[in-house]
Amino acid sequence: MRKIKEVLRLKSLGLTSREIAKSVSVARSTIAEYLRRADEAGITWPLPDGLDDAALERLLFKLKQTPAAGGPIPDLRYIHTELKKPGVTLSLLWEEYLAENPDGYRYTQFCHHYRLFRGKLNLCMRQVHKAGEKMFVDFAGQTVPVIDSRTGEIRDAQIFIAALGASNYTFARAVWSQELENWVACHTGAFEFFGGAAAITIPDNLRTGISKACRYEPDVNPTYQDMIEHYGSVVIPARAGHPKDKPKVEVAVQVVERWILARLRSRTFFSLAELNGAIDELLEKLNNRPFAKLEGTRKSLFEAIDRPALKPLPAHPYEFARFKVATVNIDYHIDVFGHYYSVPYQLVKEKVDARVTDRVVEVLFKGRRVASHMRAFKKGGATTEAAHMPRAHRAYLEWTPSRIINWAATVGPNCAAFVEALMEAKKHPEQGYRAALGVIRLAKTYTPERLEAAAARALSARALSYKSVKLILKNNLDSLPEEPQAALPVIEHNNIRGADYYH
Repeated sequence: MRKIKEVLRLKSLGLTSREIAKSVSVARSTIAEYLRRADEAGITWPLPDGLDDAALERLLFKLKQTPAAGGPIPDLRYIHTELKKPGVTLSLLWEEYLAENPDGYRYTQFCHHYRLFRGKLNLCMRQVHKAGEKMFVDFAGQTVPVIDSRTGEIRDAQIFIAALGASNYTFARAVWSQELENWVACHTGAFEFFGGAAAITIPDNLRTGISKACRYEPDVNPTYQDMIEHYGSVVIPARAGHPKDKPKVEVAVQVVERWILARLRSRTFFSLAELNGAIDELLEKLNNRPFAKLEGTRKSLFEAIDRPALKPLPAHPYEFARFKVATVNIDYHIDVFGHYYSVPYQLVKEKVDARVTDRVVEVLFKGRRVASHMRAFKKGGATTEAAHMPRAHRAYLEWTPSRIINWAATVGPNCAAFVEALMEAKKHPEQGYRAALGVIRLAKTYTPERLEAAAARALSARALSYKSVKLILKNNLDSLPEEPQAALPVIEHNNIRGADYYH
């Protein structure tokens, strides 16, 4: 109203609208509107004594008067509660009100009265929280010291807090750290406490849950994302540096610090379980404490609004899993924490995701599971599934020493004996597979009869190799008669004691 008074004063001094506009920094069209309204209201400068700003505003800007309604003022607390339910709007509530009170307020006045009521609640209403829609999570700034009864070491326990948007129903849990395992365990504990999962989970940009903060496409930790999907929820992190994106949990943190942690400040705890027992006791009192400006409590509002709208819990709780990106080696295995697991050989050189729990290792390629193995903990060991191998490799695995010997026996007994001796000469029989198969295949190039003779000659000479047999056949040594070994001559010498000496 200060500028309007100045416009009237300057007009009385004879200034033009252009000059007045330049003086008060207001558009000429606005100056003309002010002067028109003053002329219609019969207001001139100087203003009459006792005409304050409020009276001047009423004279210049007369509001349309709405005919008084004959019906009662609607139950504004009931309207405020009902609006939190899915699909409920002010228009629907007004229709229900008008059905009971045909002479009641029109829609504009109905909304006006509700907005006046809402403004007096002293609550931040910039966000509309539907029932079962949002769960806000964060860690409190305060910690609680816990003493190790054996060593006397003092550790600070972190306090995780979750709050539902519509009812403010609150969950709190003490954990040793904000690491991923505890972060996931706290969420699963909150879902169990609430008896269901909210449609949206809103965390802060804690590095444990949000690998890379971004206003448009934040990078969610794979394990955290996997856990949230298990419960049918989605993650929408608050913007970095915008605490008003998660006001419910900000208030819940303050309430927990004031109504729970402050009451525990003088107590000494010797275990995390003891601390959580004390928190649970005070948490129940907090959730049953009456609201200051609304009827009911957090728990009563939760039972009436949030609980029916939460998503049901899955049949089994989430099993903690880590994710690891690996490249499939040429032996169609991937390295997962020091152990090797097979994948289909067609994925050689491709990047895959390994989902690792305490029991199972699942391999995912472009979001599709391509392999699953029982978890093994032997460093350097390998877990191989035959179906993942090429056909030639599977056939190779089917060979055994007895099978190779039986195949060599189809050529002849000498060939079978040679092959058996060849494999026995190796540290591991598998090392002789390739050479044994090569010897047997020589029957195709040469005749089985010649191979049988060559095997006998090589066996007698203890020349146990594929190359020895091949050279015998190539040089036609198999056709030569074997010369009997000449008896070694007896050597007589004074330094040779002879066999009798040892009797």
